[in-house]
Amino acid sequence: MINDFFNLIFPKLCKACNNSLLKNEDIICTNCIITLPKTNFHLDAENPVNKIFWGRVQIMMATSFYAFSKKSKVQNLLHQLKYKGVKEVGYVVGKLFGSDLKKADYFKNIDFIVPVPLHKNKLKKRGYNQSEWIAKGISESMKIPIKTEVLYRKVDSQTQTKKGRYKRWKNVDEIFGISNHELDGKNILLIDDVVTTGATIEACAQVLIQQNCKVYVATIAYA
Repeated sequence: MINDFFNLIFPKLCKACNNSLLKNEDIICTNCIITLPKTNFHLDAENPVNKIFWGRVQIMMATSFYAFSKKSKVQNLLHQLKYKGVKEVGYVVGKLFGSDLKKADYFKNIDFIVPVPLHKNKLKKRGYNQSEWIAKGISESMKIPIKTEVLYRKVDSQTQTKKGRYKRWKNVDEIFGISNHELDGKNILLIDDVVTTGATIEACAQVLIQQNCKVYVATIAYA
């Protein structure tokens, strides 16, 4: 009764559509789970996200869960995740994403899940790495362990927002490193929130490939 009264005064809202959540709903309402624009790119090796990396870096397979558009429910989710401190959005969406990925032949035999790292300065400011929370949800569904300490960001690079493709690539060139040999020769699922030009993911992948890793990529959204 206390919970019902509290929810009446301060209703829990869906982070995608901002409508009130029902008792059995959490973070995202059932209607949004059903209607959000899933790409199903994980089923097609010639999908647009995979093609981003062709001729640039040897990615085994790349996919994004949702199609991004401005002023959309997907943008609302990402805004809540990155800028409003609602890290649970990453976990919930990650679980949904992982449920699809584990059924896809292209994502079999993954050894470790690795989120794209934040620099320690940005991590301290934000309080969490949004990609790590996505990775936690995917890990829960796929039953694959996460490694968060091996791949690290050496340089606190400037924000990628509003940069062109070449400037994005220059901004992330040689800013990632590997702390030990734990990932050597493994199949790695690299996780990020959004892919646009692919520059950040490319830079991470190059470092992992130098350790004889096979790299797979999964992001929440494709812009």
